[in-house]
Amino acid sequence: MREKIDVLFRRVRGTQIEQPCEPVKRALILSGGGARAAYQVGVLKALAQILPADAPNPFPIICGTSAGAINALSLACHTGNFSEAVSDLEQIWQNLTPSQIYRADLWSLIRGGTRLAASLFNEGVGRHQPLALLDNRPLRQLIEDRIQFNQIDIGIAQGQLEAVSVTAMGYSSGESVSFYQGSTQIDSWKRHRRNGCACKLRADHLMASSAIPTIFPTVHINREYFGDGALRQLAPISPALHLGAERVFVIGVSGNRNPQHWIRRRRTRHSPSMAQIMGHLLASAFIDSLEGDIERLERINELIDLVEPDKRAEQGLPLKKVDSLIISPTKELDKIAGRKIRYLPRTLRFFMRAVGATAKGGGATAASYLLFAQPFCQELIDLGYKDTMWERDSIERFFSDPCPLPSNEAPKKSELVTSNP
Repeated sequence: MREKIDVLFRRVRGTQIEQPCEPVKRALILSGGGARAAYQVGVLKALAQILPADAPNPFPIICGTSAGAINALSLACHTGNFSEAVSDLEQIWQNLTPSQIYRADLWSLIRGGTRLAASLFNEGVGRHQPLALLDNRPLRQLIEDRIQFNQIDIGIAQGQLEAVSVTAMGYSSGESVSFYQGSTQIDSWKRHRRNGCACKLRADHLMASSAIPTIFPTVHINREYFGDGALRQLAPISPALHLGAERVFVIGVSGNRNPQHWIRRRRTRHSPSMAQIMGHLLASAFIDSLEGDIERLERINELIDLVEPDKRAEQGLPLKKVDSLIISPTKELDKIAGRKIRYLPRTLRFFMRAVGATAKGGGATAASYLLFAQPFCQELIDLGYKDTMWERDSIERFFSDPCPLPSNEAPKKSELVTSNP
């Protein structure tokens, strides 16, 4: 199926290339960020329109973390073509409500908050039931209703999938574990504080990967409890490379890579609220590690360019350049969240306001992870779609194959999408 994608995009300025090519192993990397993951749906929607209407899944390797893991499995487990898979995923996000993700009634919030507070004085409080402010059992029901995990093996057998991975963090070991399901040719890996574990993916892995600290409960898998995969994930791109990726398509959920935001500084007139502090802590887990890993990938590619391929082979250096395309928001999602906080459940909105999670209080970042409301999600979907369509040429170059081109202009090896339309 991957050969079909390569043939469909084997065109440069209207010239068809006839040389046979090995299919390129492209990986889709979806980061975490709670409700911010709606932006990824908009990017995928635009990508489905750029690709041919009947195109199969263009990513044989799909890696997801936190809410991005749920999107990743939704794509990997879909039985139709890529456009149909994205359409179904968009429908879920367009009709999403907070009640489908967590329970935010007054009793549930009081119970969760009381148990968290009591645990500070009595460690036995969370012994039989994981501690969390919110009950996310509705999310488990949504996952079990929407995702057919048995389709992963079918996709692998049919050649549509090479592997799919979900990353979670073990609270006992402190390791970032990438649970993956793929072909038998893929070996598990072990690195410092991170490893890959072959398994049959199920709802528990998605619940663990999306368990935001103190907000959603941890999940017991095998020997330990696991939480949000963005925690201690030092190398978010690494799982895709271990699974055999030669090109990586990364969808971020931060606008920090936009150069226009780097020079903006506003005068601060008050000390940070608790929500603002929590927002930065969450951002350091969900966002900063991905951006740092992208920068490392770009620097390594630049260093590899300085060494001729013959020299690398002569010295036995197992280094190869990994082409990349990164799409991230051209607008600040925190500001969008600040305008949409009123769509949170009333009890949760009262709690967030009490800790300063307002636009004026600078705590909209924390609220953005819980804003699973249609107005917020739809605006992020529209933004992701617009940002991606603006970079259509870069995307078509990314999906072109590596065959020798008849002209002197070869497609760029790496593209950084940060321009503001």
